Amino acid sequence: MSEPGKEATIYIVDVGETTGDCHNGRTESDLDYGMQYVWDKIATTLAASKTTLATGVIAVRSDETANPMGSEEGYENIAVLKELGPIHMTHLAGLQNKIKPSSTDFGDAISAIVVALEIIAKFTTLKTGKLGKFRRKIVLLTDGQGHMDGSGLEPIAARINELEVELVVVGTDFDDSEFGVKEEDKTTNKRNNEATLKALVESCTKGLFATTAEALESRSTPEVKVSKPYKSFAGRLSLGDYKYHPDTALYIDVQRYFRTKQAKPVGASSFVTRSDTGNGQPSGQSSHTVADDTEMTDAPDLSAVRNTFGYQVNDPTLPGGKRDVAREELAKGYLYGSTAVAISESEENVAKLDTFESFEIIGFIPSDKYERYLNFGECNITVAQSVNDKAKLALSSLIHALHELESYAVARLVSKDGKQPQLLLMAPTFENDMEGLLDVPLPFAEDIRVYRFPPLDRVITTSGATMKKHRNLPNEDLTKAMSDYVDSMDISSFGKNDEGYNINLAVYTYESTEYMPIEDTWSPAIHRTNQAIRTRAVEPSKPVEEAKDGIFMQWSQPPDDLVKKAAPALQKLVKAADVKQVAKKAKGRRYGAEKIIPLSGLDVNSLLDSGKPRKITIGNSIPEFKDLLRNTASQGDISNAVDQMAKIVREMFIAPEKDFSHGRVLENIRVIRSEMIELEMPEIYNSFIQDFKKTLATSKGPRGDPKEFWYMMKKARLGLIDKVELEHSEIPKEEAAEFLTWSSELPSRAK
Repeated sequence: MSEPGKEATIYIVDVGETTGDCHNGRTESDLDYGMQYVWDKIATTLAASKTTLATGVIAVRSDETANPMGSEEGYENIAVLKELGPIHMTHLAGLQNKIKPSSTDFGDAISAIVVALEIIAKFTTLKTGKLGKFRRKIVLLTDGQGHMDGSGLEPIAARINELEVELVVVGTDFDDSEFGVKEEDKTTNKRNNEATLKALVESCTKGLFATTAEALESRSTPEVKVSKPYKSFAGRLSLGDYKYHPDTALYIDVQRYFRTKQAKPVGASSFVTRSDTGNGQPSGQSSHTVADDTEMTDAPDLSAVRNTFGYQVNDPTLPGGKRDVAREELAKGYLYGSTAVAISESEENVAKLDTFESFEIIGFIPSDKYERYLNFGECNITVAQSVNDKAKLALSSLIHALHELESYAVARLVSKDGKQPQLLLMAPTFENDMEGLLDVPLPFAEDIRVYRFPPLDRVITTSGATMKKHRNLPNEDLTKAMSDYVDSMDISSFGKNDEGYNINLAVYTYESTEYMPIEDTWSPAIHRTNQAIRTRAVEPSKPVEEAKDGIFMQWSQPPDDLVKKAAPALQKLVKAADVKQVAKKAKGRRYGAEKIIPLSGLDVNSLLDSGKPRKITIGNSIPEFKDLLRNTASQGDISNAVDQMAKIVREMFIAPEKDFSHGRVLENIRVIRSEMIELEMPEIYNSFIQDFKKTLATSKGPRGDPKEFWYMMKKARLGLIDKVELEHSEIPKEEAAEFLTWSSELPSRAK
């Protein structure tokens, strides 16, 4: 869990020659394997976009030596790739080019830690010589194959503790019995280096030693951002009117802080490609604007979208029927249901409630009479002034009285003069030797919507009679089967808690616990969005993969063991509910359907049918086409009907405009398309429209440019039927969109 404030983190990356090899069945190099963890952490810092988060990167076993202590013996082949400070996307791109396996195995990781310590000390020490309020952290990523001098670890550990640095060592294929990682063919050098680094970490007050596999798995657990607490109110909590009736009222000096804060996904920003005026300066912006545009620092080709608003009213006397008006001439409108009610500024001043800063208790309510669904927003906590013992004693008395009487207080809060009042429900709380009043907003009467639904356990007829048995009500067998199934799927105690290691049995013992604790449930909307941003920041060309494992998928489906356990109860429920599989929807569902026989028993269509194949005429094509489809008996009949309509459409198009307008041709095509969608036979229409486009391309009829007609078809959305529109189609959305384009010479209307 991260804390707000300043942070200084240095990543030491071992880029020795051996890190380019692949081990233990992996297809990626050891360096790329471990860098997944480092890139994820750096991308998290990038996403935070805070200048108080400083990041530095050092390479050990590098081909070059570039560090403040490089002139001293033992500090060779250590290079500072990025100085400690804020990190931007340009730094990330540069680091990706620099962090590659080197051609040397010289360079000591312990010496690199010493270099990192001195850089952090210099960066975080104030001018007075005291340490600043920083979280200091060094992360070492290594495969343990290089040379390390294990002598003199005590002074290094003492320096780490003096600077209050957290040392994290992430080792590729380092042994971890608890996590289940053990490298069998480990070299003696790597085993000794692993022991040296572990000893150093254990000597540190804040140290962590982990294998790379564990570090990578930890990425699936989101980091919760803890907001810095701030006061939402500071003043007097009163009971009664202490200004005008001090004998019958009291007040307590209090401070109110946010207890919970709603977390939201990262907002998206809109950008457009910058247009160049020809002198290297983007059009519409001065050089000062571009230089100060921090949002565009990492993307010089883009510019933020700026919105402008215009207002118009209907005016039939002007061309176009619209008249522009200034914003100052408009009156504010408020929605009352679906009706917009205009209110002038003078009327608004009369109706506006004149409020003054206050925090007053206006009543009390027994805790068992309060409905939890009335909670209306974020939670706050009210405590006494920190340096006011009299206020602490008074508030403590109020809190204990509410607790003993099992009651809540109802308060009215106006945080500042002129602000709208809030109604709050205040409940006593005792946590970590701290007493306070937790409050949540309450709704006003206008915020409550009352809906009445019919009862689920009985049916009330129109005459007012109550029926306990009905076809829409479950019987006793179904109710019991459903109850048993719900009980069998209980996850409240399905989890396993690691109680301890049994030495005699050499196994871990477990006890039942809650399967899904509330503190381990995360919002996918927030954390998956952040995960996607980090992925695209590190690898812009790589698609964001779906979450296949980890904490997000853990709650997306019930555990397999629980499903197997509940299978018998589910079968009983299926039997009691008489559940039957619904037949798959047939393709082309209308043809061959059961015909409706009139009450007279006479089938007029069969009487009028001469038995000869029916033809569609050009003068009455649409009604005859629909009628023919209603009486088709096979897929071949449908194809025949569409072929006839296709021939008619072509004849209409090549005929003079005075005979058949463009609108009539488009209407015939639209009918073919809609009928094939309804019959779920997109391939018939798609074949027709593709042939028709070829006909247009070679057409030289009296109707002018065929591109103009294709533009009309595009506007009417008469292109291919894609998978999005109908699942039976084999045409992807991209292909359907490309099909609608004619050529680069399509008529332009942007003149």
